[in-house]
Amino acid sequence: MSGSGGAVAVAMARRAERMIIETLRQHGAVSTDRAVPLSPGRHLGRAALRRLVRRQAVRENGDRYWLDENEWENLREGRRVSAVIALFVLAAIIIVAAAFGAFRAQAQTIAPRPDQADFRALYEELVETNTTLSQGSCTLAAERMGARLLAAGYPAADVRVLATPERPKDGNLAAVLRGSDPSAPALLLLAHIDVVEANPADWTRDPFTLIEEGGYFYARGAADDKAQAAVWVDTMVRLKAEGFVPRQDIKIALTCGEETSDTWNGVEWLLETHPDALSAGFALNEGARGRLDAGGNRLALEIQAGEKVYQDFQLEITNPGGHSSRPVPDNAIDRLANGLVRLWDQPFPLEVNDTVRAYLTAMAGVSPTLAPDMRLVAAGRPDPAAAARLSAADPGLNSILRTTCTPTMVTAGHAPNALPQRARANVNCRILPGHTAAEVKADLERLIADPGIVVSLTGEPDPVSPPPPLTPAILDPILAAAARQWPGVPVVPSMAAGATDGRFTNAAGIPTYGVTGMFGDPDGGGVHGLNERIRVRSLYEGRDFLFDLVKAYTARP
Repeated sequence: MSGSGGAVAVAMARRAERMIIETLRQHGAVSTDRAVPLSPGRHLGRAALRRLVRRQAVRENGDRYWLDENEWENLREGRRVSAVIALFVLAAIIIVAAAFGAFRAQAQTIAPRPDQADFRALYEELVETNTTLSQGSCTLAAERMGARLLAAGYPAADVRVLATPERPKDGNLAAVLRGSDPSAPALLLLAHIDVVEANPADWTRDPFTLIEEGGYFYARGAADDKAQAAVWVDTMVRLKAEGFVPRQDIKIALTCGEETSDTWNGVEWLLETHPDALSAGFALNEGARGRLDAGGNRLALEIQAGEKVYQDFQLEITNPGGHSSRPVPDNAIDRLANGLVRLWDQPFPLEVNDTVRAYLTAMAGVSPTLAPDMRLVAAGRPDPAAAARLSAADPGLNSILRTTCTPTMVTAGHAPNALPQRARANVNCRILPGHTAAEVKADLERLIADPGIVVSLTGEPDPVSPPPPLTPAILDPILAAAARQWPGVPVVPSMAAGATDGRFTNAAGIPTYGVTGMFGDPDGGGVHGLNERIRVRSLYEGRDFLFDLVKAYTARP
């Protein structure tokens, strides 16, 4: 029984007792010679009478009853004392719980180092700058981060906020720390500063105020992707403060539109109009994080080399419609729904590429429960049954084993009393490298198996490119920096199931690797959803790791 339910039951029991006491008083039944018969009509009344007799507040005389006023008052006084004691106990429990909670919060919120406090202020400023498509301004965020670089001593010519006049709020920040060898290909530090929409009414906390609570930072963009964007700005500031002169140029690009690339994408626009802002020998980007188990223990640090291709498809069927009082078998909603069910019931085939095979092999060493199936899927001939078990155990594993297509939006009908004339669904696909949107469109048509449902691409297909190579020049500095920061934690290659701006830079000939050094919870931390969060520890550790990594890549021999 809930607390409120228990309180109601007690109140009803006390009321039944009072009714019995008042009945006895009304009849003057206050002594054995004035006892009267009682016949409570309900279970609650009978239980109350038995309770009063047991406590001797009501006395029995054969089948008659009388009220013992002294014992009744003793009973009431005892209950009052018990209530007071209960309140004191409850207050003590609350005080102890609050003290314990404060102790835990203090233990989890370790005072930051002075340099971390400076970084936190930068991070807070970026996170609290609204950069949603509907109401925010990437340009304002870019200007604020650019001001920090200028304050650190960067020349104005090396810090640019770039925006198209047609989209004045979708600005991008491009800056450079000049190296000693102008001919050496630059290192590009890439991150996006736009964020997914967030309705404050749905969140536990204000999504556009950075909240530190229980060892986490909460806010929209706290993880995706303002954590890495803030680290890149902070890295540039720290390098300047140290007087560090890299061998090659270090470029930073904080871009807009990654989350809404069908509307506009800053990386695409920069590649077309300001290619010098992005040109580099290779780039470090979002896309891979460290994996934690449910207890917060580090399992592995992932390095993204390649990603699936994002593509939306529209499924549409039209119909003459008619009056809803005259239903017919050929219903647009019904046919579209059946087509979607057929699509869902027939997943795309299992396909394990080299990156996924290496990932499963490495993760088998730190995932004892899933290890046998991981090894079976990573074998030369992947085991379909083992793949099915992995897919059921973890949607994230399913997403890297095959192309996935899932309905995300449906619209249909024009009036509640009319047969639908049109039904439309958006199906979002994440396509494995090596396959085109045209191939997947043909697969969708085959799986839906209804020629009346027209399948069409939404927007322009994203560019397709092979995964960038994980050469020793790329991987060795990561392994060394990770070993210093997290001894014994394995570094594993991975393929991103989601999409990043790396799909554009890879296609432009800039090998782009997902490297963050930030470990995330198994549930994804609310990214793109409610109450997005990142562990405070993970953010600060990732900051140190990335700073060391950038210096390792660019240090002069």
